[in-house]
Amino acid sequence: MSQHASGQGKRRWFGRGRTIVRKHYAKIATEGPVMIKRMRVEPISTYLERYLKGGVAHPVTIANGFVYLSGLPPFDPESGEIKPQPFERQCELVLEQLKHCLEAAGSSLEQVIKCNVYCVPGPAHFATFNAVYARYFPKDAPSRIFMFIHSWPGPFDLEVDCVATL
Repeated sequence: MSQHASGQGKRRWFGRGRTIVRKHYAKIATEGPVMIKRMRVEPISTYLERYLKGGVAHPVTIANGFVYLSGLPPFDPESGEIKPQPFERQCELVLEQLKHCLEAAGSSLEQVIKCNVYCVPGPAHFATFNAVYARYFPKDAPSRIFMFIHSWPGPFDLEVDCVATL
């Protein structure tokens, strides 16, 4: 009878798994906790403080070699205001802000590995966003999810967050 058929293979596999887990926890215990760095990125942090009353002042968090960007709505780069804009312009503003935040953190759009796109329903929004997105990610676009949501508490139709490597 083979080891797998008798269940020996499974016990060995799980045994190896526990060893790996133990080694992983031992590594964490000896190296200490993960360092998390939260960054203010001007002028975006100021805009977030002003408009998002939930205390979100750090659009960028860095941990374990990754950069995590909070969802950013389309702030006007001149005034910091969120005002009604054509959807294509909102897409450009949001992706420019992502680029700015990533560069401030020492990363770039080329290092983005995952984007989450939140958008209010609109018949042409998906196609319009894809056209703008393709300009910012011309090759090897990151994994992405595009979700339609009901509404925002402001005059905008789009928000995007992402994860990138350092």
